[in-house]
Amino acid sequence: MTKYNILALTLLSSTGTNAFTVPANSKLSRTLLHVATTPENINGVKEPTAWECDDDLIECKEVPACDELSCRTSLDVRIHGNWYDLSGWRKAHPAGTHWIDWYDGRDATEVMDAFHSEKARGMWQRLPKSSEESIAALKQEVPDESDTQMAFRALREKLEEDGWWERDLVHEFKLLGIWVSMVAGAIATAHTVAPVSIMLTALAMTNAGWLGHDYIHGVDKFCDRMRYFATYGAGLGSTWWSDKHNKHHALTNEMGVDEDVATDPFLFPWAPDPEHDSPLRKIQHLIFFIPFSFLFALWRFDTVKVLVNAIEEKRPDAKKELYFLMLHYAVMLTVLPLGVWAPATLLSGFMSATIVTPTHQSEEVFDDFQHDWVTAQFLSTRNAVTTNPFSEWLWGGMQYQLEHHLFPSMPRSKYPALRPILQKFAEENDVPGGYRESGEFEILKMNWDLYRDVAKSDPVPGAPYSRGHGQLGAIDLGFSPANGGSFFGL
Repeated sequence: MTKYNILALTLLSSTGTNAFTVPANSKLSRTLLHVATTPENINGVKEPTAWECDDDLIECKEVPACDELSCRTSLDVRIHGNWYDLSGWRKAHPAGTHWIDWYDGRDATEVMDAFHSEKARGMWQRLPKSSEESIAALKQEVPDESDTQMAFRALREKLEEDGWWERDLVHEFKLLGIWVSMVAGAIATAHTVAPVSIMLTALAMTNAGWLGHDYIHGVDKFCDRMRYFATYGAGLGSTWWSDKHNKHHALTNEMGVDEDVATDPFLFPWAPDPEHDSPLRKIQHLIFFIPFSFLFALWRFDTVKVLVNAIEEKRPDAKKELYFLMLHYAVMLTVLPLGVWAPATLLSGFMSATIVTPTHQSEEVFDDFQHDWVTAQFLSTRNAVTTNPFSEWLWGGMQYQLEHHLFPSMPRSKYPALRPILQKFAEENDVPGGYRESGEFEILKMNWDLYRDVAKSDPVPGAPYSRGHGQLGAIDLGFSPANGGSFFGL
């Protein structure tokens, strides 16, 4: 039994709680009370403490960890080789508490760098360090950073110094001009040439999604102003996109976590457990175009659902986003008849699904957390090589899927020039599988072949479930402050 288990049992016995067991080196045993490690603390001479920080991390102070019901745990995250206790700041995290909780006891360096502005990335250095006791336990549980991770951090630093995040505004306004032209054409032909209007509307919806995707990921001032473009341009919420899509980026192809591979019961990317099987699986390669077509409609529905929850939770700017969403529907339902926007939504869904699914689903999937985030991106991602200028535009940057996954906040206009750099990086660092790419039609065929092969497979008892019954984070296991964070089992 470790000293952390002894500490847990001692503290619990002092409260009169019985029937408590903790596995050696478990997450719970490590995170009980990061201060209460000396006999004086255990005997009640000193109260255990936890951290509490303001929103901007200007001040972090120690506060009593226990109240009359429970005690808070620490929440330890490794960033650039140092362990920080984020328990006092998790509720102030702008993107939500779930992100902080998920990386409890894990390395978040690449995710921190990928999703945050330079200002935000400087804030973590003001966080309180984890206790020496927690760090000692974590070093026994968590792998060291790999050589590939360290090489990638050096590459990122070099790219930042060379200005790869500087946005070409002329190029951006050119893309926006194309979108405006399609919208204008769709409106002009809505009551005269409906098929043309449907096609233009569908292309405009898809294009607005890719533009908004780039702007939501972006961390520059232009993207700050354009953050809600996907909302008023395509009816897709930035809050929903950030919550769902950023998880896909952080935990790509991780079963039970990444919603982008949770396409069952209509499309199964792997043979399921019999309990979660569906008769549709046997014909999924024949009917794939049906769920593909409903993708955009599903995104719109999820946008509304997430936005309602965001307003109830009083998340920042949720009401502002609601107003933009209302504007989108007011304009669309006013200028476009049902016979145009309804089929256009289905056509847009088919085009979007055809683009987003093949770059990941045919690659490796993981049944556990991947500590080497960089290698995991190479293993789970394949680029599409387009054959003509229209395809290059239609794919909206998603053909450079690996570049985007490794550097999501970089303007997508930089990805073609980044391609040879990543090819060289993969070769020099012996990345498993290397830099993967296939022709745009070949990659679509690979995805269809996957659906066919899974359709012909027998169910696999014990196969991971795609929604929440795969790997779990600290928040789901009940060991983080968000879930009570109490070692009293409350």
